Parts: sequence; structure tokens; C-alpha cells
Amino acid sequence: MRRGGRFQPLHLAGWLFADMLLVLALVAMGDRGDPEAAKRPAPSSSGDTSATARNKPRHTGPRAVVRTPVKVAVDARAGDEDGIVRALRGATARYQGRRAAFVLTFGRHTDPASGGRYAHDVNALLEKARPDMFRAATTRDFWKGGASSGHADIEIYFYTY
Repeated sequence: MRRGGRFQPLHLAGWLFADMLLVLALVAMGDRGDPEAAKRPAPSSSGDTSATARNKPRHTGPRAVVRTPVKVAVDARAGDEDGIVRALRGATARYQGRRAAFVLTFGRHTDPASGGRYAHDVNALLEKARPDMFRAATTRDFWKGGASSGHADIEIYFYTY
């Protein structure tokens, strides 16, 4: 029981101040513009009215990761580094110029340990195959059941730009 038995409104003043400060901070953060958009030059009006230029959505804002992965497959004998590198270059050739954020590799094998090891070997050679694409990309090794060995299914999540 409180002294005096009465409710003191002064006790709520600190909580009211903290809540008001939180609301003001949220309003101030929501009011800020995009700092990355301010750094980019304004789009020019060159008169390009092709259908692809009109319909292709442009990402605005800071760099993000595309939600839909690019799926490629690699077939090369386990232990053959040159063969794996050639297969990776061939599978990723059409995506040259893009940067990978993270890569999920599923090594196919009947044995989980062997499949995971093959996925690890493939991931270890990604940067050797395409240094600009896979530099500092996060990789994860997985096993995928299957009868064929020397096969990897790769899901690449690229940055938006």
C-alpha cells in the first residue's frame, strides 16, 4: 500500500516523457529521405520509349537482395578442381556482371557426408571461377539425396545492383 493511500500523477511523468520521446524518434526516422537515392544522378530523359525500358522495374533505395534465387546445376567429378571451375563458369556465364550475396549449394549423393563434402568443394571454388561475382559471398553447404554423385544444385541470391 502506498503512503497516504492516494495515486500520485507525478509518478507517471517519467513514463509519459519516455513514450513521447519514442514517438518523436519514430516520426523523425520516418521523415528521413533515402540517402542512397540522393547520391545517384537523376535519370535522363533520353527519349527511350522501348517496351523493355518502360516495363522493367528499377530498384530504388539502398542495395538489397533479390528474393528469387537463380538456380544453376554443376556436373563435374568430385576432386576434379579444374572440371568444377569450368562447370561453374559455364553455368554462371549469363549472370556475369552481377554480385552474389549468398549461395546455397546442394551436393547430390546417396551418402549425406559425401554430398555435403561435394557441396563444400564446389563452394570453395566459386570465387576462383568468378572472382567478381562471388567475392565475399556467404555460402552454405547442403546434402540432397540422389543416386548421381558429382552433381550440385546451386541457388544464387544476387544483390539488386
